[in-house]
Amino acid sequence: MAKHIFIIAGEESGDMHAADLARQLKILSPDIKLSGLGGEKMQKAGVKIYYPMTKLAVVGFIEVLKHYSEFKKVFNLILDKIDQEKPDTVILVDYPGFNLRLAKEIKKRNIKVIYYISPQIWAWGKKRIHLIKKIVDKMLVVFKFEQELYEKHGVPCEFVGHPLLDSISSHEPKEEILNQLGLEKNKFTLSLLPGSRAKEVERLLPAMLDAARIIGKEKKNLQLIILKSPSVNRDIFNKILEQYQLGANIIENKTYNVLSISDFAIVASGTATLQTALMQVPFILIYKISWITYLLLRPMIKIKNIGLVNVVAGRRIIPELIQSDANGYKISKNILSILNDPQRLAKVRNDLSEIKPRLGKEGAAQRAAEIILKP
Repeated sequence: MAKHIFIIAGEESGDMHAADLARQLKILSPDIKLSGLGGEKMQKAGVKIYYPMTKLAVVGFIEVLKHYSEFKKVFNLILDKIDQEKPDTVILVDYPGFNLRLAKEIKKRNIKVIYYISPQIWAWGKKRIHLIKKIVDKMLVVFKFEQELYEKHGVPCEFVGHPLLDSISSHEPKEEILNQLGLEKNKFTLSLLPGSRAKEVERLLPAMLDAARIIGKEKKNLQLIILKSPSVNRDIFNKILEQYQLGANIIENKTYNVLSISDFAIVASGTATLQTALMQVPFILIYKISWITYLLLRPMIKIKNIGLVNVVAGRRIIPELIQSDANGYKISKNILSILNDPQRLAKVRNDLSEIKPRLGKEGAAQRAAEIILKP
């Protein structure tokens, strides 16, 4: 009898990684039944979606409270479906605030729980590792240092490598991309990656555009690209851009194409920072959340750097501008100080070249699928 696996992802990056995993599970076990919660990518990969979970991709305590009734409804829906269908295994993908609570209930039902893309307990909430040990049967992690941390605490764990390694080569020739986008090859291309959530874009894009306007005064040959997430309504971008006269190109679903022609980037903290690093594009990392969320979260953060690229490198190789520091003046000042110093720019590029070898080998989703399907 074919296995039934339930997969739960709660935001765009999780949807992407879960979709890759689903495809590999289908290759290894064509008759497998896949269902769960996620987004369009998972659906296209053959997962029956009971609720478009990516609609609930919010960040911060206040934002979660505002959506509490919907989170509760979805939480109960999942448990109802699990009770009805009794899957062999539940795969949780990132999204810890929701998924760890869910894992507690799933374990009461004696269903195997595997976590793919670990919660960032190394950054904050290390105490949660004791909860994870009780409610998760196996962690499949994408960073080597995560494996060392979990094994130290007796949590069954396997390092599968980072799934982004399988997608970084998927871009077209540079001249072809420039032609497609109507861009000039002799201009300085600055790309803005403001995040995959509406609130992120509303908080970060104005600061990015302020910085671009300042940089444009020094670099007259500037051309600007904004990478739009499919999960954020274009009207949000248009409304913000109305306040600026910058002639920005808004591009959707072509992350690696855009990065391959970029001279520099301003990137919201998250998966996009790793994507940018793997393409060896120099960038500045910025992030803002609500001040209430920040004040609640800040005492829990136990590491100096929050950016994944800096965490993987083990030191700060990319500037991080957080909260009030994430403003147009400071962003532009940091970027121009790098661009106007050829030695520093070369060092940033060289430091970024260290990231890929630290992320394991290609084939992460396939290795994860093989582990999941083991009896």
